[in-house]
Amino acid sequence: MNRVITVSSLTLALALAACAPSTDDQPDPVAEAQAEAAAQAAAAAASAEGLIEPADEFLIRLAEHCGQAFAGRIVANEPASPEPDAFEGQDLVMHVRGCEEPTREIRVPFHVGDNHSRTWILTRTEDGLRLKHDHRLEDGSDDPVTMYGGDTVEPGTAQRQEFPVDQESIELFSREGLDVSTTNVWAMEIEPGQRFLYELARPEGGQNPEGRLFQVEFDLTQPVETPPTPWGY
Repeated sequence: MNRVITVSSLTLALALAACAPSTDDQPDPVAEAQAEAAAQAAAAAASAEGLIEPADEFLIRLAEHCGQAFAGRIVANEPASPEPDAFEGQDLVMHVRGCEEPTREIRVPFHVGDNHSRTWILTRTEDGLRLKHDHRLEDGSDDPVTMYGGDTVEPGTAQRQEFPVDQESIELFSREGLDVSTTNVWAMEIEPGQRFLYELARPEGGQNPEGRLFQVEFDLTQPVETPPTPWGY
C-alpha cells in the first residue's frame, strides 16, 4: 500500500503542476505541456507495473479539480416523490475543496440552493475508498443523520466507484426511522474536464417496492463561482 500511495503522490503532483501558473502569474504553455506529458507518462508507467489501483486513479482524477466549483443538474429522480423535493428547482453546486492530503482524503461540499449542510468525504482505505456524508446544521453542529455511507467492495475503475451502505449507517437509519435507506448504494463517476456524477440507488423490494434512482451530473467543462463555506467548516 505504501508503494501505491507513493506513486500516486508523484503522479498527482505532476498532474497538479500542469494546472499551476508560472511565477509571474501567467500560464507557461511549454511548462504546462511538459508537466502534462510527464504526468501521463508517470501514470501510464505506474499503471503498467500494477502500482496504481483504481481507487488511487479515481482520487487523482478528482484532485485535478481541487479548488474548483461546478454546477449540476438532476438527470434521474425516480420514482417521483409525492412530497416537495428538496433538490428540484435549486441551484446545485459541488466544490472540490478539502485537498490537503488528496491521495488520502478529498472533501466535496454539495450545495443545494441556500442549504450548505452537505459535504461528501472520500477517504482512501486499505482496500479501496470510503464515502461518508457529513451533514451539519446551520450552527455547524452535527445533523442527527450524519456520517453515513459505505466502503467500496469491488475495485471499481478510475471512472466509477460504488459504495454499498455499511452496517454503521444501517443502524443509524434504523434508529432514525429511515428504513428505506438501509439498502442504499451510492456511486460516483468522473471524466476529468467533462463530467462528475453522484448517484444514489436502491434495489426494488422490501421498503422500496419501486426501487430508487437519484443522479446529479455536474459539468466539469465550466467552473462556476466558489460557493460559501459549508456549515461546520
